[in-house]
Amino acid sequence: MIKVTAVKEQNEISIVAELAEEIWNDHFVPIIGKAQVDYMLDKFQSKSAISKQIEEGVEYYLLRVDYGHTGYIGLVPDPAESTLMISKFYVKKNHRGIGVGNEALDFIVEICRKRGLKKIFLTVNKYNANTIQWYLKKGFIKAYSEVKDIGGGFVMDDYIMEKSC
Repeated sequence: MIKVTAVKEQNEISIVAELAEEIWNDHFVPIIGKAQVDYMLDKFQSKSAISKQIEEGVEYYLLRVDYGHTGYIGLVPDPAESTLMISKFYVKKNHRGIGVGNEALDFIVEICRKRGLKKIFLTVNKYNANTIQWYLKKGFIKAYSEVKDIGGGFVMDDYIMEKSC
């Protein structure tokens, strides 16, 4: 149902940044507010920020369905720790609930297994209730919580969730 492709070219980075703008404004403004969304988009999901992350080893992938791009993921493998961090995992609102997330998670788990890693983990905002419930249904646990200063007067107040590959 979905096609997953690695992001390598500038035009693909532009697509990720456009998806981030749409998805984050739709989903996160009610949770963390417009000012923090704007700050985080600029700091973490602008074209230049994504390009730099890719140079530093973050693996971005576009998610596509028949009628266009529907989301993206960002993965950070750490072979030394035998972990795979899901740094980004976002799907457009109108494409949720049709299996896109399930297929993308299957892709992530397969990467984890093929690389011989043992654990997948991610951060999720403590007030992002629907997303937390989805991850719990997929076998993740809330391992711990953390509050992290991200600059600009903002913090990320998250659960760290994990599961075995």
